[in-house]
Amino acid sequence: MNQAELSHGNPAGVTPLGHEVYQIDTRMAGYRQITAGYLIRADRPCLVETGTAPSAPVVRDALASLGVGPGDLATVVVTHIHLDHAGGVGDIATMFPAAEIVVHQRGARHLADPTRLMNSAREVYGSALEVFFGELKPTPAERIRAVEERGSVDLGGGRSLDSHYSPGHAKHHVGLIDSASGDLYVGDAAGVFIQETRDLRPASPPPDFDLPVALDSLRLFAALAPTRLLFSHFGPVDDVAPTLERSAEELNVWVEETRHARAALDLEHTVAMVRERTRHRYASLAPGADPEISTKAERISSTRANVEGIVHWLDKTEPNPH
Repeated sequence: MNQAELSHGNPAGVTPLGHEVYQIDTRMAGYRQITAGYLIRADRPCLVETGTAPSAPVVRDALASLGVGPGDLATVVVTHIHLDHAGGVGDIATMFPAAEIVVHQRGARHLADPTRLMNSAREVYGSALEVFFGELKPTPAERIRAVEERGSVDLGGGRSLDSHYSPGHAKHHVGLIDSASGDLYVGDAAGVFIQETRDLRPASPPPDFDLPVALDSLRLFAALAPTRLLFSHFGPVDDVAPTLERSAEELNVWVEETRHARAALDLEHTVAMVRERTRHRYASLAPGADPEISTKAERISSTRANVEGIVHWLDKTEPNPH
């Protein structure tokens, strides 16, 4: 199936983006446009992000509709091991037995043995874990390739997907740039993009958020001079430099608002204050906004999780005298 055929009759949830790149809506927890996976249909086909475990059949069917069967997928790369990005790795590895799994070295052991990761997730999400993320299955260690500061995935035909260590959101996070298209897969390092309103919200959850490191990662992304940003949440953005600048601005604003609120308030009140003092920044939260979009924005960029991550970082770097 060629790109022209796809653009006129593409399967549900699959969007051609040019350069043989296809966005896949993984339909996390049944929602539309929350988490994207991307197929690079090169000589050696590569999937970037799997979505959650319950999303694995959705991704498998999308790949099949693009002519990529169980023996065709060469590589699966995840930007980091949070369950909305990598929860389906074990299932996808089983469905596509020829695929190598590429991840930063700090995340590799958790894909081979997810016990600790899943136990931590259960403590945070409780009974909601199964609904939203499912169970990350183990991936055979011999199929996992760990990358460090830099790494490269051979896409065939002289094309490569090059990884760049980009912590700040998570210690196991990488950005990925396509040598042919110039696309930069930003994972969560540049925040969360809401397509319908073009809002850009931060992604600063505990325990790894670190403001200076996160800002360094954004500067690294700018230095790579990508032609387009591909957000895992959600979709492509062409305005690269202004978007990265906005990402940095959002982080700085949220940290300053959290620092101010935290000085005199407990966590619950800090979250409430930051929510109130930042809502004017987002069309998705404006009066009269579509409630489904408002709910989605909060689902993928939770005010509470963002504030908790910032407070965790502040507690380490700026102990609260109160």
